[in-house]
Amino acid sequence: MAWLILARMLLAAVLAYTAVLFQPLDGGLPINVGFALGLAALIILLELRVRRTPPTAVIGAVIGGAVGIALARAISSALVVMAPASPRLSFVHLGILLLCTYVGLLIGARHGEWLQPARLITLFRGAGPQRRYKILDTSVIIDGRIADICDTGFLDGTLVVPQFVLKELQLVADSADSMKRNRGRRGLDILQKIQKMAGIEVMISDLDFPEVREVDLKLIELARTLQGKIVTNDFNLNKVAQLRGVEVLNINELANSLKPVVLPGEIMKVFILKEGKEYNQGVAYLDDGTMVVVDNARKMISRTIDVVVTSVLQTTAGKMIFGRYIDPSVAAAQAAAGDDQPPPRRPRAVAPVTAPGTGGGQ
Repeated sequence: MAWLILARMLLAAVLAYTAVLFQPLDGGLPINVGFALGLAALIILLELRVRRTPPTAVIGAVIGGAVGIALARAISSALVVMAPASPRLSFVHLGILLLCTYVGLLIGARHGEWLQPARLITLFRGAGPQRRYKILDTSVIIDGRIADICDTGFLDGTLVVPQFVLKELQLVADSADSMKRNRGRRGLDILQKIQKMAGIEVMISDLDFPEVREVDLKLIELARTLQGKIVTNDFNLNKVAQLRGVEVLNINELANSLKPVVLPGEIMKVFILKEGKEYNQGVAYLDDGTMVVVDNARKMISRTIDVVVTSVLQTTAGKMIFGRYIDPSVAAAQAAAGDDQPPPRRPRAVAPVTAPGTGGGQ
């Protein structure tokens, strides 16, 4: 960092010395020195901006500027042939030069990503359907469900496995922790299983981004380069990729959308696995992992019972179902108590009352 500051100071000193020697502006020594220092500050600001710009954008700007200068020269040559030289024509030449150079710089910097190797290769490919890339991250490979999704045929296109993801998988597989080691080896087995599937194209990408250290950010840059989608089950990677404008296929969101839909009042059969947190609660799980919390089911642990769904709660982690167990003996007792109640008394028929002396039969 110190040598960079020294180089900038040396640039300012050289420009100031040159201005003192040649004095390009009228008005004395202070004006020329100030002009030189201002020019040095402008160059340093431009250098700082270029350092934060991707290399492809810089190269594209240079190429675009060169094309703009060549186009301005061709237009100026045509104008010289058509009209005689004059001060107005010189001003027009200068305006055309500045305009073409500026437009070329902007267009070249904006479309500099086309200079990347992956984009250049697509220019020389034959006309045909564009390949759709799905980039796998480490977590979704270790998870293993991606193999089942590929086997069903719901995931089309080319599956891309970057070299830096394979390197991370190898580090996990070589870990001293037995659990991590088993997870890493499982991920490698999943990749081999996907490669052997018929109709699934797997590509090992050598594209890397040395200036980016984090694997998640490298995945995002690779997705931008290939114009593909990231397949993951990492919540944080999902959010960061969406903020950067990269499409994501989240396996967890797919699993949550495929869970069965239940409505309050429905009856479902569950196996009570353990005791719940609240009093007299039992906890069960569906085949897809959905938790079912059942009231009045603490004494029914390790038994399969019928429960009535009372409510459904959707959370970021998944879906929770709340139900209530109705004890058959209690229900029968309530029904019997209802049957033992005496029937409602029917009103007795009352004989009509007749006035004296008007009775019948007289």
